[in-house]
Amino acid sequence: MTAVLAAGALMLAAGCSSDGGARPADDRSAGSPPAASASPPGSPSPSARSAPPAKGTVTVVSTLTEGLKSPWGLAALPDGDLLVASRDEGTVTRIDGESGEKTVIGSVPGVAPAGEGGLMGLALSPSYASDHLVYAYFTTESDNRIARMLYDEKKPAGQQLGAPDTVLRGIPKGTIHNGGRIAFGPDKMLYAGTGETGDTGLAQDKDSLGGKILRMTPDGQPAHGNPSADSVVYSYGHRNVQGLAWDSEKRLWAAEFGQNTWDELNLIEPGKNYGWPEVEGKGGRSGFVDPVAQWRPADASPSGLAVAEGSVWMAGLRGERLWRIPLAGAEPSADPQAFLEERYGRLRTVLAAGGNNVWLVTSETDGRGTPGAGDDRILQLEVK
Repeated sequence: MTAVLAAGALMLAAGCSSDGGARPADDRSAGSPPAASASPPGSPSPSARSAPPAKGTVTVVSTLTEGLKSPWGLAALPDGDLLVASRDEGTVTRIDGESGEKTVIGSVPGVAPAGEGGLMGLALSPSYASDHLVYAYFTTESDNRIARMLYDEKKPAGQQLGAPDTVLRGIPKGTIHNGGRIAFGPDKMLYAGTGETGDTGLAQDKDSLGGKILRMTPDGQPAHGNPSADSVVYSYGHRNVQGLAWDSEKRLWAAEFGQNTWDELNLIEPGKNYGWPEVEGKGGRSGFVDPVAQWRPADASPSGLAVAEGSVWMAGLRGERLWRIPLAGAEPSADPQAFLEERYGRLRTVLAAGGNNVWLVTSETDGRGTPGAGDDRILQLEVK
């Protein structure tokens, strides 16, 4: 489907699905087009025989903590505690994994929050046990960038983050579409989802870091095996990527905000063009990769992504629900299924915690929600 590119439509998109605007006017049933659709499963394969059940379950085990302000990135420490980033305050807070007690460990210098920008993704170094480095994706006055900081637990609370060591700079910034998710893959390389800042041409410009998925070494250099040996660009043609996760076969999945028509779940392959702004959703056009599943923005506006129990789990901002997409290999084995619809408001981040355990972060205090008592919070889920 050809994307709507009129300037007026783009302004509407900024309020509707750039980072999940107003609450949906209706609440379509989960898994029923046009709310959501998935590519039809192909012929049965060995992986299909071990596919998860068509229908899953979600149990809210507990509310770990409450009272968070604009929470965004989430990372799990080796002892089970969590680090959560505040987009608008530029702080990183440690959450006790048992009691939920909050301790601000430090602020990230240079964060310039505005619109959808600020302190966003967090990730731990693959060598965290020895180097104690925390990576962050954040907006400055001039760009979006990735930096790493030493986390020294022996220092006083609030002073435990060292000075940022910039790993990658020059990612375009804007009041919208800043991307912001970072994660280390099974290959121990650092991946980042970026946005095109509302400048749609950046997504197709291979020389720009905007509207891309990036892959780099922990030091910020182009990773071996990238499509271009001298570039960190891994895939392009993206509008605004805020979800990254790998399945048990080391396949990379990404969640992407659409404009007015379709949000996307994509299976990422190096060097491929995912269509924006030429195509939104499943266009079937040569040269572009179609999404594996798609949703109306009112039902999704996807941010965080995780894989657990053989399914992709996708947090919806405007959709105010958690989507489950069961997998048979590289294809959905059944229609997407929605959970927690409008129970906790906007959902920002979902993080697999081993086995059938998942952490879920709400996003009612990001300027687009309707915060109530206790917002925002981190929920502990059991999923199947």
